[in-house]
Amino acid sequence: MHYLTVSLSHKNSDIELREKFTYTDDEKEGCLKRLVQSPSISEAMLLATCNRMEISVCCSDIDDALNHIMTLLTFKGGLSAEYLKETAEIVDDSSAIHHLFAVASSIDSMVVGETQIAGQLKDAFRFAHEKGYAGKKMSRALSHAFKCAAKVRNHTDISSKPVSVASVAITQIKEQVSELHTKKALVIGVGEMSEICAKHLVSDGVETYITNRTKQKAETLAQECSAKVYDFGDLHKAVNEFDIIFTATSASYPIITNELIENVDFQRFWFDLAIPRDIDINQRDDIYLFVVDDIQDIVEANRAEREQYVRQAHGIVGRSVVEFFEWLDALNVEPIIKEIYKKADKAVETETQRALKKGFIPKEYEMQAKKMAQQAIKRFLHDMTKKMREASHEAKSDTVTGAMQYILNDEHDNIPDQYKHHLKKD
Repeated sequence: MHYLTVSLSHKNSDIELREKFTYTDDEKEGCLKRLVQSPSISEAMLLATCNRMEISVCCSDIDDALNHIMTLLTFKGGLSAEYLKETAEIVDDSSAIHHLFAVASSIDSMVVGETQIAGQLKDAFRFAHEKGYAGKKMSRALSHAFKCAAKVRNHTDISSKPVSVASVAITQIKEQVSELHTKKALVIGVGEMSEICAKHLVSDGVETYITNRTKQKAETLAQECSAKVYDFGDLHKAVNEFDIIFTATSASYPIITNELIENVDFQRFWFDLAIPRDIDINQRDDIYLFVVDDIQDIVEANRAEREQYVRQAHGIVGRSVVEFFEWLDALNVEPIIKEIYKKADKAVETETQRALKKGFIPKEYEMQAKKMAQQAIKRFLHDMTKKMREASHEAKSDTVTGAMQYILNDEHDNIPDQYKHHLKKD
């Protein structure tokens, strides 16, 4: 079994490319369903945020699984498989696990140290698991990824003064807008980024409104943030009334376009953090438009500030990857040992019955003879199974467990397939 991940992120693709690979919940389920239709793919998970789209699978054949994924992405984005292979980050086995742990620990994020990614990963796995597309193998990887992320948070200051894409947008607002407390702001959407932005605006004394297609959700968030509710049906009026508009919806098409815009006598500041983008307008002098990819300068400054912690985090991630595969190997040895003892007990029973039949021992000594044989075999196997457990934590564990599986295997055996991996130096 192998782990395989295909990633399109802020590191290798711009916003125009990433928004070709956005998915509604129904589309996510359809993608996962098509992924596991490949005979090589047993489990799948899809992570989609404003900065990344990643498909992670558990597969029996990496090349076959990758070709299947590329076929689906080609159909989705209208781009060639060759282009996608050149653009995307494609990692397998230990490199895929290293990537997953780095993502969970936020050292692969656009804003290093941001705290949203762990929740987004959990949501992605929960969705795949509840729909029946992710199981034990993916669960093991995610569980260890979150443990790794916790170690990074606890042993470094990478998440001190936590930031996010939304908080960076707020910083931009403060830099661009003078006398912020005199402005009126509209937050479109009710997700986590919208909540962060609304709370910041309210705390800075900005008259803040929340709007959403589902009015009840807007009312709930507005109550939590001490904001007001704006009718989504009046959005065409809002674009010409509000000084500040922040939008981060899951709409599959732009909700603010040129047709809605009128000339006004004040400067407007619009912040679009949605993928695909919520705002599609021509460049105008009276509208400052900020999108996700515009935070690059701030991102670089943030990374420079946290460089020491990033190095520490990479060390933790590297060790956690090794520990994960050692743990998998240890899991793999135990059923083999159990099978050895099971075959030994079967041999004891067979030989005891043969001895009775041949008259080598009287019937009344059957239990004593069987017990003596069992004790002799346990003593014989003790050192061997101890060394097997010790070897499961070493690099040669693949050889040991593979050989034992080959020796023990027959049509009646039910020994799990070995976790194949290649620990590579990062």
